[in-house]
Amino acid sequence: MKLVTAIIKPFKLDDVRDAVAEIGVQGLTVTEVKGFGRQKGHTELYRGAEYVVDFLPKLKIEIALDDDRIETAIEAIRKAANTDKIGDGKIFVTDLGQVVRIRTGETGSAAL
Repeated sequence: MKLVTAIIKPFKLDDVRDAVAEIGVQGLTVTEVKGFGRQKGHTELYRGAEYVVDFLPKLKIEIALDDDRIETAIEAIRKAANTDKIGDGKIFVTDLGQVVRIRTGETGSAAL
């Protein structure tokens, strides 16, 4: 089992949600986050004053999946979140040692 974590631009959430639903993903978690990568933020103009936005708003999507579904999920997220511009985000895949469904006590793949 793996945890797929994707950091994406906020306006791409609906596209990503639809793409992963299409491949059979039943649940995901979304968190509003802020950060920066290579673009190091940007400057904006507000009421004639220029100010620096260091941390850009992003969304973090987390999906727990069986190993055999990882590549399909990564490709679906990558295609749906892509704008061909800097700051599109990243996808991280980490191992899950154990998963337990709280309501039933199911563990492992059955808990997903």
